[in-house]
Amino acid sequence: MKKTAIALTIGASILTPMIASAADVKLYGRAHVSLDYLEDGQDYQEVGLSSNSSRLGFKVEQKINDDLNVFAQIEQEISFASGDQDSKAINFSTRDTFVGLKNDQYGQLRVGRFDSPFKTARSPVNQFGDMIGDIRNVTRVGDLKFDERNENTLEYKSPKFANGFNVLAAISMNSGKENSKDADGSGKDDSKAYDLALTYKKDRIDFAAAYQNFGKNSANTAAPTEETNSGRDAFRIAGSYQFTESLNLGALYQKAQFDDSDRGLDAQVWGVSGEYKFTPKTLLRTEYFYRDVDREDANTSLIALGVEHKLDPALRLYGNVATTLNDKNANLTPWKEGRSLGNGVSGLAGQDALALSLGMRYDF
Repeated sequence: MKKTAIALTIGASILTPMIASAADVKLYGRAHVSLDYLEDGQDYQEVGLSSNSSRLGFKVEQKINDDLNVFAQIEQEISFASGDQDSKAINFSTRDTFVGLKNDQYGQLRVGRFDSPFKTARSPVNQFGDMIGDIRNVTRVGDLKFDERNENTLEYKSPKFANGFNVLAAISMNSGKENSKDADGSGKDDSKAYDLALTYKKDRIDFAAAYQNFGKNSANTAAPTEETNSGRDAFRIAGSYQFTESLNLGALYQKAQFDDSDRGLDAQVWGVSGEYKFTPKTLLRTEYFYRDVDREDANTSLIALGVEHKLDPALRLYGNVATTLNDKNANLTPWKEGRSLGNGVSGLAGQDALALSLGMRYDF
């Protein structure tokens, strides 16, 4: 905790000169906690407190001239759950941290560590983000991980076209490691990640399509093999439509694959999500997503249902139930992503996993 306090102090001192001169400075955060019951279908049946991607950050924006603004952000993950202290709680920049320039005519350019365009392309169906039932429990699995916050990233975002479209392009240099040589010693570094995305948000429509490619030296495993280092790429398309003021429905399709691998790990994910507002402050949300893996009997269904009530624009309470239905060679859970409780608890092959959650989220 002392290291975390020191990091916070350093972060504040770094921003102090900017705060003194900047036109727009904001300290913000999120306290998101839940009391959860997790069951892996056999031996693991536990109740505990989870901190769900809680955060503290600084945003700064300053107008340089009539055409140019500079902006920056430093964001840190904060834990409200006892015992949830790891290396991420020591470094004061574990979440989206960047600096950039933007212009109404030419768009914006930023550099740093932040969610990739591919990751943000799930937003039209992200009904259970950072809660049990998070869609990443089936889209971000094993070595086929694409919902990443990539380091060393340079991203360009176009200005919004008159009809509502944006184009995003990004390159993450030396993803996950320092400069390295290729296997043949040529000095060619193949650990980069490339993103290209198209988004549309206007009136009742929210749409995103994205492609991402990781080089062969950017495997997710601690001890990469020739197969996991073969490179991987994925395509995702997601969209939602606001049918009425009360009803919003969305759908997603994703295909992810290794460039050279015969292990049968390539996978497709498709499904739907929805939200219905009973009152302006109370809503029902639900989803169904199916992960179809090339390997035999390794598919999984993710199902979630939740109710949320906003006591205030900044404060909401919710109750969720989520389950994963696993084939005999699949062991996914509905609780791994975006949360502290059960993060290291894997499911059992062929067993369905269940989670119940009572949560509170306070944004400030």
